[in-house]
Amino acid sequence: MVVNAAPTRLSAQLDETAASTSTSTSDKPAAAFSPPPGFKPPEPKRFEVKPGQSDNIASASLAIPFRLGTGVFVLGYSVSLVSPDEVSPDEYALDFQGRKVKESSKIGQCPRPEKPIEIYEFEGCPFCRKVREMVAVLDLDVLFYPCPKNGPTFRPKVLEMGGKQQFPYMVDPNTGVAMYESDAIIKYLADKYGDGTVPIMLSLGLLTTITAGLALSGRRGKGSSYTPAKLPPQPIELWAYEGSPFCKIVREALVELELPHLLHSCARGSPRRQEFLKKYSTFQAPYIEDPNTGVKMFESADIIDYLRATYAA
Repeated sequence: MVVNAAPTRLSAQLDETAASTSTSTSDKPAAAFSPPPGFKPPEPKRFEVKPGQSDNIASASLAIPFRLGTGVFVLGYSVSLVSPDEVSPDEYALDFQGRKVKESSKIGQCPRPEKPIEIYEFEGCPFCRKVREMVAVLDLDVLFYPCPKNGPTFRPKVLEMGGKQQFPYMVDPNTGVAMYESDAIIKYLADKYGDGTVPIMLSLGLLTTITAGLALSGRRGKGSSYTPAKLPPQPIELWAYEGSPFCKIVREALVELELPHLLHSCARGSPRRQEFLKKYSTFQAPYIEDPNTGVKMFESADIIDYLRATYAA
């Protein structure tokens, strides 16, 4: 279904909802958030799994073989092996047996939306996963409104805007288009912000849905049910991508706490990796910036602990 709509913008939704829930979820004003006492962001540790998190990362990694890497690479991804002398110190590249791996893609040739796409969805839904994979392929910025089961804020909003509680639900503020149905959303995004092609693993009909469901099977419903939480006035910014198990467990926590977040997708081949390296002198995902508290941090397990300590009611 496609409709022309002018839905309420994020800031208005959060301001209105935060005002109505501040007395029931917290004794302090809705905007008065602060990091946990004594909090200090951890130093990033590449490819290190925090003790006690091995099972989480292993089960989140099941998606990669089931989906054949869809959501790991951006559109037109390609690599080349070059001498280290051909790569400047501030240029993003991987090390491989004494050489450098340079990644490229076709994303630079695709139209870019001026405003982030808005998507209402939740982690434990295979139809929503399909759309998130397309977001990674197209390297899009997306405002995600989490809609876990029993979530009090954004599930009712979808019913109000579109007439039914069905997920995913997409709103494109650049065109005024709003729509349900994952395959329709994927096709729309491919035509509007890609080269019109849909990756094969997103174009197999029932088989796509089955494998997307199997990709979620190891997580046993994580990212599906609401945990009572305080709604912040501003969305958390997240640098992540669908194919990463470390990013997935952070997204699950964001969804369960019903925390809106602005995703900056950064799958392999994304130009954002170079932009991130230039700004922060390293690249690692996931990474969050929380404008409600001023916290900026890496490390998936620590991000989850921070989110729960700061926002759980």
